[in-house]
Amino acid sequence: MGKASRDKRDIYYRKAKEEGWRARSAFKLLQIDEEFNLFEGVKRVVDLCAAPGSWSQVLSRKLYLPAKLAPDAKDENLPLIVAIDLQPMAPIEGVIQVQGDITNARTAEVVIRHFDGCKADLVVCDGAPDVTGLHDMDEFVQSQLILPGLTIVTHVLKEGGKLIFRGKDTSLLYCQLKLFFPVVTFAKPKSSRNSSIEAFAVCENYSPPEGFNPKDLHRLLEKVGSPSGVDDTDCCSGWLEGPNKVYIPFLACGDLSGYDSDRSYPLPKVAGGTYQSLDPVQPPIAPPYKRALELKKASSQGFRELEKLSLDS
Repeated sequence: MGKASRDKRDIYYRKAKEEGWRARSAFKLLQIDEEFNLFEGVKRVVDLCAAPGSWSQVLSRKLYLPAKLAPDAKDENLPLIVAIDLQPMAPIEGVIQVQGDITNARTAEVVIRHFDGCKADLVVCDGAPDVTGLHDMDEFVQSQLILPGLTIVTHVLKEGGKLIFRGKDTSLLYCQLKLFFPVVTFAKPKSSRNSSIEAFAVCENYSPPEGFNPKDLHRLLEKVGSPSGVDDTDCCSGWLEGPNKVYIPFLACGDLSGYDSDRSYPLPKVAGGTYQSLDPVQPPIAPPYKRALELKKASSQGFRELEKLSLDS
């Protein structure tokens, strides 16, 4: 799909480029914030699976830059933002980048050091695994992100803090997150396509179970109590049906009269010419698919050279 064609079909893709966001996903965090006022009182925040950096940009613009530009700004009082990803990303003002694995305890230690021994007020995660095209496999891998995500959250988030976590299997995810957060609401930003089953868990007031040991996290997620109070209920069965059924809070975010992410919009009219599609603000520096693109390009060049030799002969 060409840039102009996608600009028509995806209004948030076009708006992201016009407003300087690295990806359309920036609007998802902005719309969640409009509903939940996420950033009030936040001084330390962690962005998990941050590359290419659109959510880190939002954090910078909403937290760091306003504090830096305030008349009484002091360096020691500026909000601290740490972005973590296995992939490198281009710098963002006010964002400390950590290229590391969120499943590694050392990564959590690095975050705490950047916070001068303190823990985060807010952790956000818009992470998604590389898509294979096999729906069941992609669903399974996405669901497994809860384990590394919560592993680092239990190390870096302060009690009473907030977590924003992208997920798809909302029933199972709700059951697991309720172990650590008394308030869990699923949000569907207007910039998230209706055709996508993604939603974002907005978790408030982090309160780990009494005597919780992070080493027991995997076992705890596999076997949890029912939200209705029945102990030792398999989170995949009993509490989802019958008298134990729990209705999960689900909220649409964003102006209902705003742009529809599934609708095509005409390109804006430009005086004296046609609208020029913009390039992405910041392409990924080292995407995981880079090697595949290089092999594909080399293969195409090899095929053309072979075809040329055949014609010459």
